[in-house]
Amino acid sequence: MLKGLIVSLFSLALLAAGTVRAEEAKKPSPAEGFNIHVMAPHKFEDGTVHGPYHHYCKGISPEILQCLLFESTDPNAVLTDIEYFVAKDVSRKHVDLKTWNKFYHDHEVEIATGRVQVLDMPEDKAKEVAAVAAKTDGIIFHLWPDGAKAPNGKVGHPQSVGHKHRKQ
Repeated sequence: MLKGLIVSLFSLALLAAGTVRAEEAKKPSPAEGFNIHVMAPHKFEDGTVHGPYHHYCKGISPEILQCLLFESTDPNAVLTDIEYFVAKDVSRKHVDLKTWNKFYHDHEVEIATGRVQVLDMPEDKAKEVAAVAAKTDGIIFHLWPDGAKAPNGKVGHPQSVGHKHRKQ
């Protein structure tokens, strides 16, 4: 019954979309443009390594890249996490060291571990993307517990594998 309800809601949304004028239909939504595909594992608060997670990212400003994280590339994969790539000159000026060490990680350190892959683009372009990402710090919000049938409201903050605390 629930599946039928979801299909009905989806059908209504498609019908409503068909009544929008052509010029409005072409207007991009915030959900478009997540086309930088990165794959990396995460280390959870209990020390276990999970993943790798598929990150689909887009830049939203010169200082911020935001990513939707999934456990697979299946079209119906569950959105498990959100990650922000924040320019180091922003995160390190506006986040105190204790908070940074608890929640953030240095993408330069993460990339150097060799566990990060930039996918779906030529190797030279992937290296350029990795070089830009290395100039950022990341913060992950884990929203859907592994193996759970539904989110439970708890938000975790996994780290990159190889995370190192900053001293200053």
